[in-house]
Amino acid sequence: MSATALPVSPQHPTSGTLAAPATMGRDMPDAELARCAAAGQAQAFEAIMRRHNRLLFRTARAILKSDQEAEDCLQDAYLRAWSALDSFRGEAKLSTWLVRICANEALGRLRRKAASADIIPLDAAMLSTDSAVVQALTDTPDERPETLAMRAQLRQLLEARIDLLPDAFRTVFMLRGVEELSVEEVAQVLQIPEATVRTRFFRARSLLREGLASAVDATLADAFSFDGARCDRIVAGVLARRSAADQAGAMTDE
Repeated sequence: MSATALPVSPQHPTSGTLAAPATMGRDMPDAELARCAAAGQAQAFEAIMRRHNRLLFRTARAILKSDQEAEDCLQDAYLRAWSALDSFRGEAKLSTWLVRICANEALGRLRRKAASADIIPLDAAMLSTDSAVVQALTDTPDERPETLAMRAQLRQLLEARIDLLPDAFRTVFMLRGVEELSVEEVAQVLQIPEATVRTRFFRARSLLREGLASAVDATLADAFSFDGARCDRIVAGVLARRSAADQAGAMTDE
């Protein structure tokens, strides 16, 4: 859906003289945005969504483990929150209030999915010819394509970190940690004391842990990335559904 198709714009009859959502959301506190949205200003709720989209998406994604289901859950949660804004009193932060609604929606989806799941008796499953059932019974998690790809990426990262070790540490680590030579054997090969082998191996492992931890920390903020397209898609979906519900309600009143 393009931006021009959104049900709310600066020229929309219901928006009056409100600023554009980006301008409104830049300086206005959450509590003020909530009051404006509760008073019927759709642009204020759009600003709320754009401000908290990533936090709420990651909350839903962590529970549901599916990007698409997290998006659907987030839209439902936003619609619930929009309808309940009159009950928001500001005793907690708006973000906390929204996260609670989003988490409850996600957990509710999990419960409904579990309640509606088909449970196949073990005896019937063992005799089943259904390909999905057979795969579930015979599949080896370590041999799944996604698992193999993840292991390849981890191996590349580990190899790169090993290459960064000082020469003396790297050689000891390869012989002791990768090739699994004994301390005595490594000492004989490199013609160094066994105590030195132990010290260098310990230090090499410590450096690897520190390097891998730094790499994880550097990429952690990018986990479950939330790009502009996804943000726009969720906002557009919520506004469209809200607009459709308002129109349906108006027709019913008539």
